[in-house]
Order: sequence, then C-alpha cells, then structure tokens
Amino acid sequence: MADELQEIVDAAADLLGAPATLEDRDFHLVAYAAHEGPGGRTALDRVREESILAKRSTEEVRRLFEGYGIAAADHPVRIPPDPQQGLLGRLCLPVRWKAVTLGYLWLLDDAVRIGPALAAQAAPLCDRAALLMARQARSRADLGLRLDDLISPQSDVRAHAVDEIDQSGVLARDTTLAVAVLRVAADGAGEAQGPLLNPWRLPRSVLTTSTDQDTVLAVPMRPGARDVTASTAMPTVDRARAMVAERLPRDGRATATGVSVGLFGPCHGLAEVRQGWLRARVAARAAAATDTGGQGLVREWSRLGAERLLWCAPDARLAEAVLTPGTTLLLQREDLARTARAFLDAAGSVKDAALELRVHRQTLYHRLHRIEELTGLDLADGRDRLTLHLALTLGPHVA
Repeated sequence: MADELQEIVDAAADLLGAPATLEDRDFHLVAYAAHEGPGGRTALDRVREESILAKRSTEEVRRLFEGYGIAAADHPVRIPPDPQQGLLGRLCLPVRWKAVTLGYLWLLDDAVRIGPALAAQAAPLCDRAALLMARQARSRADLGLRLDDLISPQSDVRAHAVDEIDQSGVLARDTTLAVAVLRVAADGAGEAQGPLLNPWRLPRSVLTTSTDQDTVLAVPMRPGARDVTASTAMPTVDRARAMVAERLPRDGRATATGVSVGLFGPCHGLAEVRQGWLRARVAARAAAATDTGGQGLVREWSRLGAERLLWCAPDARLAEAVLTPGTTLLLQREDLARTARAFLDAAGSVKDAALELRVHRQTLYHRLHRIEELTGLDLADGRDRLTLHLALTLGPHVA
C-alpha cells in the first residue's frame, strides 16, 4: 500500500509540475516526490524540508495551515507565501473519503502555475489515495478490535480473535510478543487525559488499542531468539510513547506531560496476550504512581517485586492489608518516609542509610526513633519491618 501511495504522489508531481507531499490528517508524512523547476532546481522551503526530515510537520505548521480551513474543505485550497517565515506558496488538495478528510496532497506552487483546470485533473489521484488511506485506516481499526478481543475476559471471544489474526497473516498464533501499557499522567485538574496514538506510524504487525486511560500495544519480538525479554520491545514502545507525548498539551516550560509505561513479556503466543496485558497494566499503575517528576517511568512486571500485590486485591482491601493508622501518618511525612525507605533499603544498616541520606548517624537515630513513635512499630522486629516496607511500597498506590 505504501508503494501505491508513493506512485500516486510521483504521478501528481509529474502531472502538476510541482514538488508534491502527501501527509495524513495528523500531518505525518506518507510520501513525497521532487520535481525539477526552471534551471533544474527543486523548489524547497522550511516546511517541506522539516516534513521530509522529521517525517511530520510541527504543531505550529499544523495550526497555520488548518487556519485556512483545509480540514473541512472539499476543494483545492491555496496557501499564500510568507517570505518572513521562509514559506513558499502552495496548493493543498484535500484527500477525502466519504466526506471525511484523511490527508492532504501538497504542491509547492509559489508562482501560481497550477490553475483550477489543471488541479481538477489531479482529482482521480486524490480519490485513489483516499481509497487506499481509508483501507489502511480500516485495516488498522480491525486490528485494534482484534486486540480488544484478545484482552477480553471471555475465553470464546479471545479464541476467535486468535484465529482471525492468525488467518489474516499479520501475526501467527504462536508469535512471541511483549505487551506494553502506556498511561498518561493526570493533568492539573486531576483528570486523566486520554492517550493519543496514530497507529499508521507503527509497523503493521504491532497491534494497538485504547482504553479509557491507557494505550495498549502488543509488540512482536524477535522470532527464534533465546534471550528475548520484555525490554526487547522498548524501541517500538519508546516510539509509541513519543507519539503520544507529542500530541499532549504542554505546560509553560514546553515540556510534554509524562507517559508512563508498564511492560510484560514474553507472551508465548496470542492466547497469552490477556495475561500479559493484566500484568503490564499493574506495572503501568506502579510506574504512574511512582513518577513524581512527571517525566514518564518504565516498569517491567518481572522487576516489580512486592508491587505485584497490586494485582491481587482492590484498593480498599489492599489498603486495609498494608496500611495501619501509624504508617498512614508516616506516608504524610515525606522526610520520615524517605528516611524509613533508605533504612530498609540498606538492610537496617545505620551507616549505609546515613551515607545515602547524607546525615549524621545521630540525626538518623533520632529520625528512626520518631518513626517508631509515629507508627508504633519496632524497627528491630523483622515482622514490623515487613509491615513498614509493604506500607512504604504499596501505600502510595492506595493511600
């Protein structure tokens, strides 16, 4: 399909006598074709160059061009030049299927050589591109539905999805996969923002879908490799995470909201994807809860340790199991909670904990005494230490 779209863009460049670029509706590059102008030179401006090099246009460019009404237009739209911004004049031919805009065919035309009659000759090319892009969108949507079915709680639905995916030729039923759950941090109002992902920019063999809070990926891993781990899928996961982050609102410092990742693998076959998703979802929850800097953490199920208990019970029951009135108060005192974590992580070594916290030993002894008073726990007792460690580890998820 990509080859056919490239052929359409090449044909448009030849027909209209201008450099052509095809982008999808999110301004991601699909194909481009050069065309030599007078003197054998190819016209190029900042927007076209950036689109080709970065495989997408910037949000600034998107806002500029959409301001001319291209998203709803059903006819060619001319964009005037802007010498101060280094922009040449161009013609936009919306690529539409059944009254829905799927993309844009751009022609650099600073000299306004392409008149209405010539532009009309490119309509069949735009129609063909629209049909192909619509089929691609439908194919992706169908695969997304199949992933929805793979993680369904109903065994018969999952079995049917395995058969359909296997028969489609996209993935064999015994494919080894990793499952990733991408979770967007809550915004300032405390509301989780829905993840945004354009699956066209990922390999077709990567299955994607979205839930209310998460984006889910099933990523095929290297076939036949004996050293396969979940981290093998990270290049694809990082690519997807960047795609989600680039579409999120930015704060005053122009930094993207963090996208945390939970990862599980390997799943030995499509039939194991649901279990992988359940585990990756727990890992994503752990990553989001511990991502205090908002940069987006990656947590693997295999390395969660006691945090796997998040899978075992609802928040209310888990809170009842791991929190006491004293440990709840401790979690509200970040200085003492940090001290307790350092002490327990150092296996009860006052020397090592003091070095980690960069405090004098007497200061540490004083803080440990305060922790015992606050929690009612004896830090010399192994069972009390376990209670404290579970509260520190799991408490932030349920408090």
